[in-house]
Amino acid sequence: MRTLSYSLRVGIVLSLAVCAALHAQTPASAQQNDGRDDHSNESEVEDPGGSGSSGGTHNGNIYAQVEIVWDETRNGPGGGGGGAVTPTSDWEPPPCWYAPAYHPDKFEELARRVWFAMVHDPDGQELASDFMDKYSGGNPYHDFNSDKAGEGYWWDDFYDDSRVNDPAIFDCTDPWFWVDTGEPPPVEQNNAVTPEVLAELAYDRLRIPRDEATLRPEAADQKVNLPTWVWLDQGTFHPVSVTASIPEIGIEATTTARPVGLRISPGTDDAELHPENGICRINDDGSIGTPYTADLSEEPPPCGLTYLRSTESTGPYELTATVTWEISWTGTGQPDPVRLPDGVFNTTTDVEVAEIQTVVR
Repeated sequence: MRTLSYSLRVGIVLSLAVCAALHAQTPASAQQNDGRDDHSNESEVEDPGGSGSSGGTHNGNIYAQVEIVWDETRNGPGGGGGGAVTPTSDWEPPPCWYAPAYHPDKFEELARRVWFAMVHDPDGQELASDFMDKYSGGNPYHDFNSDKAGEGYWWDDFYDDSRVNDPAIFDCTDPWFWVDTGEPPPVEQNNAVTPEVLAELAYDRLRIPRDEATLRPEAADQKVNLPTWVWLDQGTFHPVSVTASIPEIGIEATTTARPVGLRISPGTDDAELHPENGICRINDDGSIGTPYTADLSEEPPPCGLTYLRSTESTGPYELTATVTWEISWTGTGQPDPVRLPDGVFNTTTDVEVAEIQTVVR
Protein backbone atom coordinates (compact mmCIF):
# COMPACT_ATOMS: atom_id res chain seq x y z
CA MET A 1 0.00 0.00 0.00
CA ARG A 2 1.34 3.42 -0.91
CA THR A 3 0.45 7.05 -0.71
CA LEU A 4 -0.65 8.74 -3.88
CA SER A 5 2.30 9.97 -5.92
CA TYR A 6 3.21 13.61 -5.48
CA SER A 7 3.95 13.78 -9.21
CA LEU A 8 0.39 12.65 -9.94
CA ARG A 9 -1.12 15.26 -7.65
CA VAL A 10 1.00 18.30 -8.44
CA GLY A 11 2.62 17.19 -11.68
CA ILE A 12 0.52 19.64 -13.72
CA VAL A 13 2.59 22.38 -12.13
CA LEU A 14 5.90 20.69 -11.30
CA SER A 15 8.15 18.88 -13.74
CA LEU A 16 8.89 15.19 -13.37
CA ALA A 17 12.54 16.07 -12.92
CA VAL A 18 11.78 18.05 -9.77
CA CYS A 19 9.67 15.18 -8.43
CA ALA A 20 12.53 12.77 -9.07
CA ALA A 21 14.88 15.02 -7.14
CA LEU A 22 12.39 15.28 -4.31
CA HIS A 23 12.22 11.51 -3.96
CA ALA A 24 15.80 10.57 -4.66
CA GLN A 25 15.92 8.71 -1.33
CA THR A 26 12.92 6.43 -1.92
CA PRO A 27 12.07 3.74 -4.51
CA ALA A 28 8.43 4.84 -4.79
CA SER A 29 7.20 8.39 -4.49
CA ALA A 30 4.76 8.96 -1.67
CA GLN A 31 4.02 12.62 -1.19
CA GLN A 32 1.19 15.03 -1.82
CA ASN A 33 0.04 18.48 -2.74
CA ASP A 34 -1.03 21.91 -1.72
CA GLY A 35 0.30 24.64 0.63
CA ARG A 36 2.72 27.56 0.91
CA ASP A 37 5.55 29.45 2.62
CA ASP A 38 5.46 33.12 3.57
CA HIS A 39 8.98 33.23 5.01
CA SER A 40 10.81 31.95 1.94
CA ASN A 41 13.12 33.64 -0.53
CA GLU A 42 14.20 31.59 -3.48
CA SER A 43 17.67 33.16 -3.60
CA GLU A 44 18.32 32.06 0.00
CA VAL A 45 16.90 28.52 -0.18
CA GLU A 46 18.85 25.52 1.08
CA ASP A 47 17.65 21.92 0.93
CA PRO A 48 16.13 21.46 4.41
CA GLY A 49 16.46 17.69 4.28
CA GLY A 50 20.10 17.58 3.23
CA SER A 51 21.47 15.16 0.69
CA GLY A 52 21.85 12.44 3.29
CA SER A 53 18.41 12.68 4.90
CA SER A 54 16.34 9.50 4.74
CA GLY A 55 13.85 9.24 7.61
CA GLY A 56 11.80 6.15 8.41
CA THR A 57 10.30 3.93 5.70
CA HIS A 58 6.62 3.15 5.16
CA ASN A 59 5.70 1.29 1.94
CA GLY A 60 7.92 3.55 -0.09
CA ASN A 61 7.21 6.70 1.97
CA ILE A 62 10.37 7.94 3.69
CA TYR A 63 8.47 10.10 6.16
CA ALA A 64 5.42 8.26 7.48
CA GLN A 65 5.72 6.98 11.04
CA VAL A 66 2.24 5.55 11.61
CA GLU A 67 1.16 2.50 9.68
CA ILE A 68 -1.21 -0.45 9.66
CA VAL A 69 0.11 -3.36 11.72
CA TRP A 70 -0.71 -6.79 10.30
CA ASP A 71 -1.02 -10.06 12.24
CA GLU A 72 -1.13 -12.99 9.84
CA THR A 73 -0.15 -15.77 12.23
CA ARG A 74 -3.57 -17.39 11.72
CA ASN A 75 -3.64 -16.87 7.97
CA GLY A 76 -3.42 -19.65 5.40
CA PRO A 77 -0.19 -20.59 3.62
CA GLY A 78 1.48 -18.17 1.25
CA GLY A 79 3.37 -18.84 -1.94
CA GLY A 80 2.39 -21.98 -3.83
CA GLY A 81 0.57 -23.43 -0.82
CA GLY A 82 -2.29 -20.96 -0.83
CA GLY A 83 -4.11 -18.31 -2.77
CA ALA A 84 -6.40 -15.30 -2.40
CA VAL A 85 -10.15 -15.71 -2.26
CA THR A 86 -12.28 -14.17 -4.99
CA PRO A 87 -15.44 -12.34 -3.83
CA THR A 88 -18.65 -13.90 -5.11
CA SER A 89 -19.94 -10.45 -6.10
CA ASP A 90 -18.36 -7.41 -7.74
CA TRP A 91 -17.41 -6.07 -4.30
CA GLU A 92 -13.80 -4.97 -3.80
CA PRO A 93 -11.82 -3.67 -0.83
CA PRO A 94 -11.43 0.13 -0.87
CA PRO A 95 -8.92 1.28 -3.50
CA CYS A 96 -7.82 4.23 -1.38
CA TRP A 97 -8.27 5.61 2.11
CA TYR A 98 -7.06 8.29 4.52
CA ALA A 99 -5.08 7.34 7.62
CA PRO A 100 -2.76 8.91 10.22
CA ALA A 101 0.82 9.01 8.98
CA TYR A 102 3.03 11.72 10.53
CA HIS A 103 4.01 13.29 13.82
CA PRO A 104 4.51 17.07 13.46
CA ASP A 105 8.33 16.90 13.28
CA LYS A 106 8.37 14.42 10.41
CA PHE A 107 5.58 16.22 8.65
CA GLU A 108 7.64 19.41 8.79
CA GLU A 109 10.55 17.58 7.11
CA LEU A 110 8.22 16.37 4.39
CA ALA A 111 6.55 19.75 3.88
CA ARG A 112 9.88 21.56 3.60
CA ARG A 113 11.11 19.10 0.99
CA VAL A 114 7.95 19.60 -1.03
CA TRP A 115 8.27 23.37 -0.71
CA PHE A 116 11.95 23.18 -1.70
CA ALA A 117 11.02 21.35 -4.92
CA MET A 118 8.27 23.85 -5.67
CA VAL A 119 10.39 26.99 -5.33
CA HIS A 120 13.04 25.53 -7.63
CA ASP A 121 10.52 25.06 -10.41
CA PRO A 122 9.63 28.23 -12.37
CA ASP A 123 5.99 27.21 -12.47
CA GLY A 124 5.78 26.18 -8.84
CA GLN A 125 6.77 29.28 -6.87
CA GLU A 126 3.28 30.67 -6.34
CA LEU A 127 2.09 27.23 -5.29
CA ALA A 128 5.06 27.03 -2.90
CA SER A 129 4.00 30.26 -1.22
CA ASP A 130 0.44 29.03 -0.79
CA PHE A 131 1.75 25.72 0.50
CA MET A 132 3.73 27.17 3.41
CA ASP A 133 1.04 29.71 4.21
CA LYS A 134 -1.38 26.84 4.67
CA TYR A 135 0.78 24.53 6.79
CA SER A 136 2.96 26.98 8.67
CA GLY A 137 1.70 30.52 8.18
CA GLY A 138 -1.63 30.22 9.98
CA ASN A 139 -4.04 29.59 7.10
CA PRO A 140 -5.16 27.45 8.85
CA TYR A 141 -2.17 25.69 10.48
CA HIS A 142 0.62 27.26 12.56
CA ASP A 143 4.19 25.95 12.36
CA PHE A 144 3.12 22.50 11.13
CA ASN A 145 1.19 22.03 14.41
CA SER A 146 4.46 21.50 16.25
CA ASP A 147 2.82 22.70 19.47
CA LYS A 148 0.31 19.81 19.21
CA ALA A 149 2.86 16.98 19.24
CA GLY A 150 1.32 14.01 21.02
CA GLU A 151 -2.22 15.32 20.56
CA GLY A 152 -2.92 13.97 17.09
CA TYR A 153 -1.49 13.19 13.67
CA TRP A 154 -1.17 14.52 10.17
CA TRP A 155 -3.24 12.29 7.92
CA ASP A 156 -2.27 11.15 4.45
CA ASP A 157 -4.02 9.31 1.64
CA PHE A 158 -3.05 5.77 0.71
CA TYR A 159 -3.90 3.40 -2.08
CA ASP A 160 -3.66 -0.32 -2.73
CA ASP A 161 -0.54 -0.65 -4.87
CA SER A 162 -2.00 -3.72 -6.61
CA ARG A 163 -4.59 -1.35 -8.12
CA VAL A 164 -2.24 1.35 -9.32
CA ASN A 165 -4.01 1.51 -12.70
CA ASP A 166 -7.49 1.79 -11.17
CA PRO A 167 -8.87 5.35 -11.57
CA ALA A 168 -10.72 4.87 -8.26
CA ILE A 169 -7.50 5.52 -6.36
CA PHE A 170 -8.08 9.19 -7.18
CA ASP A 171 -11.17 9.20 -4.98
CA CYS A 172 -8.77 10.19 -2.20
CA THR A 173 -6.95 13.36 -3.23
CA ASP A 174 -7.50 15.74 -0.32
CA PRO A 175 -4.28 17.45 0.80
CA TRP A 176 -2.68 16.56 4.13
CA PHE A 177 -4.83 17.44 7.12
CA TRP A 178 -4.51 17.33 10.91
CA VAL A 179 -6.80 15.25 13.17
CA ASP A 180 -6.77 15.53 16.95
CA THR A 181 -6.71 12.18 18.72
CA GLY A 182 -10.25 10.93 19.21
CA GLU A 183 -11.79 13.34 16.71
CA PRO A 184 -13.37 12.21 13.40
CA PRO A 185 -11.36 13.06 10.28
CA PRO A 186 -12.86 15.79 8.04
CA VAL A 187 -13.32 13.52 5.01
CA GLU A 188 -15.99 11.22 3.64
CA GLN A 189 -16.62 8.42 6.15
CA ASN A 190 -16.18 5.65 3.58
CA ASN A 191 -12.67 6.92 2.80
CA ALA A 192 -11.35 7.47 6.32
CA VAL A 193 -9.69 4.47 7.95
CA THR A 194 -12.07 2.77 10.42
CA PRO A 195 -12.29 -0.75 11.85
CA GLU A 196 -14.54 -1.65 8.91
CA VAL A 197 -12.00 -0.32 6.40
CA LEU A 198 -9.27 -2.31 8.17
CA ALA A 199 -11.46 -5.41 7.93
CA GLU A 200 -11.97 -4.88 4.21
CA LEU A 201 -8.25 -4.41 3.65
CA ALA A 202 -7.57 -7.59 5.64
CA TYR A 203 -9.98 -9.46 3.34
CA ASP A 204 -7.53 -8.86 0.51
CA ARG A 205 -4.70 -10.52 2.50
CA LEU A 206 -6.54 -13.73 3.35
CA ARG A 207 -4.82 -16.81 1.95
CA ILE A 208 -6.69 -20.06 1.42
CA PRO A 209 -5.20 -23.60 1.23
CA ARG A 210 -4.61 -24.61 -2.36
CA ASP A 211 -5.00 -28.41 -1.93
CA GLU A 212 -6.69 -30.13 -4.88
CA ALA A 213 -9.51 -32.62 -4.53
CA THR A 214 -8.73 -36.33 -4.80
CA LEU A 215 -10.64 -38.26 -7.47
CA ARG A 216 -11.31 -42.00 -7.63
CA PRO A 217 -11.08 -43.12 -10.36
CA GLU A 218 -8.26 -40.66 -11.15
CA ALA A 219 -8.77 -37.85 -13.66
CA ALA A 220 -7.09 -39.73 -16.53
CA ASP A 221 -9.01 -42.95 -15.87
CA GLN A 222 -12.68 -41.93 -15.73
CA LYS A 223 -15.32 -44.24 -17.18
CA VAL A 224 -18.80 -43.55 -18.52
CA ASN A 225 -21.52 -44.35 -15.95
CA LEU A 226 -18.93 -45.17 -13.25
CA PRO A 227 -19.38 -42.93 -10.18
CA THR A 228 -16.39 -40.76 -9.29
CA TRP A 229 -15.68 -40.15 -5.61
CA VAL A 230 -14.39 -36.69 -4.71
CA TRP A 231 -12.86 -35.74 -1.36
CA LEU A 232 -10.37 -33.47 0.37
CA ASP A 233 -8.37 -34.68 3.33
CA GLN A 234 -9.17 -34.12 6.98
CA GLY A 235 -8.08 -30.74 8.36
CA THR A 236 -7.33 -29.23 4.97
CA PHE A 237 -10.06 -26.64 5.37
CA HIS A 238 -10.17 -24.69 8.60
CA PRO A 239 -10.84 -21.03 9.43
CA VAL A 240 -8.10 -18.53 8.58
CA SER A 241 -7.92 -14.91 9.71
CA VAL A 242 -5.95 -11.68 9.39
CA THR A 243 -5.90 -8.87 11.96
CA ALA A 244 -5.18 -5.25 11.02
CA SER A 245 -4.65 -2.53 13.61
CA ILE A 246 -3.46 1.03 14.01
CA PRO A 247 -2.36 1.15 17.66
CA GLU A 248 -1.77 4.91 17.62
CA ILE A 249 -5.49 5.60 17.27
CA GLY A 250 -6.68 2.45 19.03
CA ILE A 251 -8.57 0.63 16.26
CA GLU A 252 -8.33 -2.92 14.97
CA ALA A 253 -10.30 -5.51 13.02
CA THR A 254 -10.01 -9.24 12.45
CA THR A 255 -11.33 -10.73 9.21
CA THR A 256 -12.02 -14.46 9.29
CA ALA A 257 -12.82 -16.87 6.46
CA ARG A 258 -14.60 -20.16 7.26
CA PRO A 259 -15.03 -22.91 4.66
CA VAL A 260 -18.65 -23.89 4.16
CA GLY A 261 -18.77 -26.16 1.13
CA LEU A 262 -17.38 -27.50 -2.14
CA ARG A 263 -19.24 -27.04 -5.42
CA ILE A 264 -18.50 -29.49 -8.21
CA SER A 265 -18.81 -28.32 -11.83
CA PRO A 266 -18.22 -31.27 -14.18
CA GLY A 267 -17.46 -29.20 -17.29
CA THR A 268 -20.30 -30.78 -19.27
CA ASP A 269 -24.07 -31.18 -19.07
CA ASP A 270 -23.61 -34.92 -19.61
CA ALA A 271 -23.02 -35.71 -15.97
CA GLU A 272 -24.90 -36.46 -12.75
CA LEU A 273 -23.86 -34.81 -9.51
CA HIS A 274 -23.75 -36.29 -6.00
CA PRO A 275 -25.46 -34.70 -4.16
CA GLU A 276 -27.83 -33.52 -6.86
CA ASN A 277 -27.01 -29.83 -6.39
CA GLY A 278 -23.28 -30.51 -6.61
CA ILE A 279 -22.55 -28.89 -3.23
CA CYS A 280 -20.64 -30.99 -0.70
CA ARG A 281 -20.65 -29.65 2.85
CA ILE A 282 -17.59 -29.38 5.10
CA ASN A 283 -17.38 -32.24 7.61
CA ASP A 284 -16.80 -31.55 11.30
CA ASP A 285 -13.15 -32.62 11.01
CA GLY A 286 -12.43 -30.13 8.21
CA SER A 287 -12.60 -32.68 5.42
CA ILE A 288 -14.92 -32.75 2.42
CA GLY A 289 -16.51 -35.93 1.11
CA THR A 290 -15.44 -39.47 2.02
CA PRO A 291 -12.28 -41.24 0.82
CA TYR A 292 -13.07 -44.16 -1.47
CA THR A 293 -12.33 -47.69 -0.29
CA ALA A 294 -13.07 -51.00 -2.00
CA ASP A 295 -15.84 -51.91 0.42
CA LEU A 296 -17.75 -48.80 -0.75
CA SER A 297 -17.81 -49.81 -4.41
CA GLU A 298 -21.56 -50.47 -4.38
CA GLU A 299 -22.39 -47.19 -2.61
CA PRO A 300 -23.11 -43.85 -4.31
CA PRO A 301 -20.48 -41.25 -3.37
CA PRO A 302 -21.59 -38.64 -0.79
CA CYS A 303 -19.54 -36.16 -2.82
CA GLY A 304 -18.83 -36.85 -6.46
CA LEU A 305 -20.23 -37.17 -9.96
CA THR A 306 -20.93 -39.62 -12.76
CA TYR A 307 -20.02 -38.81 -16.35
CA LEU A 308 -22.56 -40.01 -18.92
CA ARG A 309 -20.59 -39.44 -22.14
CA SER A 310 -16.99 -40.08 -23.12
CA THR A 311 -14.49 -37.36 -24.07
CA GLU A 312 -13.37 -39.19 -27.21
CA SER A 313 -14.97 -36.63 -29.54
CA THR A 314 -14.91 -33.54 -27.30
CA GLY A 315 -11.53 -33.59 -25.60
CA PRO A 316 -11.09 -33.46 -21.82
CA TYR A 317 -13.79 -32.04 -19.57
CA GLU A 318 -12.71 -29.30 -17.16
CA LEU A 319 -13.78 -30.45 -13.72
CA THR A 320 -13.84 -27.43 -11.40
CA ALA A 321 -13.91 -27.76 -7.61
CA THR A 322 -14.89 -24.48 -5.96
CA VAL A 323 -14.62 -24.09 -2.21
CA THR A 324 -16.85 -21.35 -0.79
CA TRP A 325 -15.63 -19.43 2.25
CA GLU A 326 -17.93 -17.43 4.51
CA ILE A 327 -16.14 -14.23 5.53
CA SER A 328 -16.90 -11.91 8.44
CA TRP A 329 -15.14 -9.46 10.72
CA THR A 330 -15.08 -8.30 14.32
CA GLY A 331 -13.16 -5.42 15.82
CA THR A 332 -13.19 -2.17 17.72
CA GLY A 333 -16.78 -1.32 18.60
CA GLN A 334 -18.02 -4.43 16.79
CA PRO A 335 -17.85 -7.58 18.96
CA ASP A 336 -20.41 -9.52 16.91
CA PRO A 337 -19.38 -10.86 13.48
CA VAL A 338 -20.38 -8.73 10.50
CA ARG A 339 -20.61 -10.51 7.16
CA LEU A 340 -18.51 -9.52 4.19
CA PRO A 341 -19.08 -11.01 0.72
CA ASP A 342 -18.38 -14.74 0.54
CA GLY A 343 -15.18 -15.72 -1.21
CA VAL A 344 -14.36 -18.67 -3.46
CA PHE A 345 -11.24 -20.51 -4.45
CA ASN A 346 -11.19 -22.73 -7.57
CA THR A 347 -9.08 -25.62 -8.78
CA THR A 348 -9.56 -27.08 -12.26
CA THR A 349 -8.64 -30.58 -13.46
CA ASP A 350 -8.74 -31.96 -17.02
CA VAL A 351 -10.70 -35.21 -16.99
CA GLU A 352 -10.57 -37.96 -19.64
CA VAL A 353 -13.66 -40.19 -19.76
CA ALA A 354 -13.63 -43.49 -21.65
CA GLU A 355 -16.39 -45.92 -22.63
CA ILE A 356 -16.37 -49.13 -20.57
CA GLN A 357 -15.53 -52.00 -22.87
CA THR A 358 -17.80 -55.04 -22.55
CA VAL A 359 -17.66 -58.44 -24.15
CA VAL A 360 -20.91 -59.92 -25.56
CA ARG A 361 -21.03 -63.72 -25.76
